[in-house]
Amino acid sequence: MTVLDVEVPARAPFSTVLKRGQELSIVDLGGNQAADFLCYDANDTSQRYSAAVTIAAQRNIFLTTGSVLRTQTGSPLLTVVADTCGRHDTLGGACSQESNSLRYGQHTRHQHACVENFLAEGVKWGLGKRDLVSNVNWYMNVPVEPDGTLGIVDGISAPGLTVRLRAETDVLVLVSNCPQINNPCNGFNPTPIRMVVE
Repeated sequence: MTVLDVEVPARAPFSTVLKRGQELSIVDLGGNQAADFLCYDANDTSQRYSAAVTIAAQRNIFLTTGSVLRTQTGSPLLTVVADTCGRHDTLGGACSQESNSLRYGQHTRHQHACVENFLAEGVKWGLGKRDLVSNVNWYMNVPVEPDGTLGIVDGISAPGLTVRLRAETDVLVLVSNCPQINNPCNGFNPTPIRMVVE
């Protein structure tokens, strides 16, 4: 049974609480759209997604079907139960006004970014800057180059591709439908995503 079906506009934030056993589908409507993502135990937000623990537990830096997003203590938050894209980023982090100005020049400092989306959405749940951690970037293509550097390159997603997550406990999710226009993570043209909870 569908309990929520929302189109998140380009550049906008979104949040919801998933009850244990519910599934969240994130649909890339236009293709090549990064969806920055944080998650927390809804009953104790000090327990939150840990990129380091998740990567170490699965021994892979990319997420796909079967990946389990874990807290800093190793508890499972969400399991990827279906993925028609194939892999998702755990290393690239969220864009911010500061990182935009550092990477792309001071003329970009005014541009809205994912950190600002996370802060605006997190305050609704009593979260602040100290609660932001390294995030997942659904659909973002961040390969590791032979010299160890990270690339931010054209996405591997396409319109209609979906990643579906099952909540292993009650989970608060925060999403920034990435507004980045200075690198190819959104094809230089942010587009809407669809969030479906069943």
